[in-house]
Formats: sequence, structure tokens, C-alpha cells
Amino acid sequence: MGTAVIDKFRFARELQSRKEKYYRIAYSYVKNEHDALDIVGEAAYKGLRTLGTLGTLREADYFDTWMTRIVINAAIDFTRSRSRVTLCEEPALEVLAVLEDELTPEDSMDLYKALDALSEKDRICVTLRYFEEQTFVQIAEILQEPETTVKSRLYRALRKMRGFLEKGASES
Repeated sequence: MGTAVIDKFRFARELQSRKEKYYRIAYSYVKNEHDALDIVGEAAYKGLRTLGTLGTLREADYFDTWMTRIVINAAIDFTRSRSRVTLCEEPALEVLAVLEDELTPEDSMDLYKALDALSEKDRICVTLRYFEEQTFVQIAEILQEPETTVKSRLYRALRKMRGFLEKGASES
């Protein structure tokens, strides 16, 4: 991306090129296509509004980190405002970052339930690492936490998910 500044026109181009990534992040929170699109739209509005206040974003290299953080915050705000149970719909199977052939619909539901059982920050770590293939360094930048904290959080979250999934399998 270089060191060029981000103005409103470049913001639009960068946002457009990453819209699917931001959608997947939002979807991991709400598991509903319409709500995920609303979240991305709200995040774009907030990003553009902030950019309008600043005039430009001086560090263009950090656009993705900055915008990802806005999407995550918008998703958290949305889920807090709704605070209701969201049922997983058929399109949920289309946005999984894993191979669809390897997961049955029941496995997908279990995976989302296991993700939902995590705290917000743990869910963010798992989503960014495994759905968005971010590095530990990138996740640390997004969460503004040390890389060692991110690693600990991720491994703890994976243990929790494994326990949740094993418990669910033993109840079947």
C-alpha cells in the first residue's frame, strides 16, 4: 500500500477491495447476512466520518488494521444493542473459511456455538486468526495488545472451544 495518505477517494477504493473480509468478520458475530451488511455499512460510515474529521489518514499502511478495529467495534455494539439469540441460517455455511466439504451443517452449527461461548476478545482472536488468516502481529496491532497476550488468548480460546465441542459430541 505504500506510505501515501488515505483521503476519502482512496478510503472508498481500499474499503471496496476489502469488503468481503469485513463482511466475514461482521458475520462471525451476528450469523445473519442482513445484519452483517448493516454492520459493515455502519463501520464504513464511522470510518468515513472519522476520516472527514481528520481530513486524511496519514499512515495508509495501517488502514486495514484501523478499519478492522472499526468493524469489530461496530459488531460488538450491534450485538450488545440486540442482545438476543441469533439463529444460524443456511447462508452461514457459505462464509466459513474452512472447506465446506469437510463440515456437515451440524458441525457448522457446533462451531458457531463454540465461538459464541467465548468472550468477545477470545472470539475476535479466533476469527481473525482462522477465518481471516491474520498473523499474531497483525492481531496484536488490531487489539492493541502485546503479541504474547494474543497468543495466550488464542490458545486458551482454542482449549475452551475444544472442551465445548467434546462435551457436545459426548452428549450426542
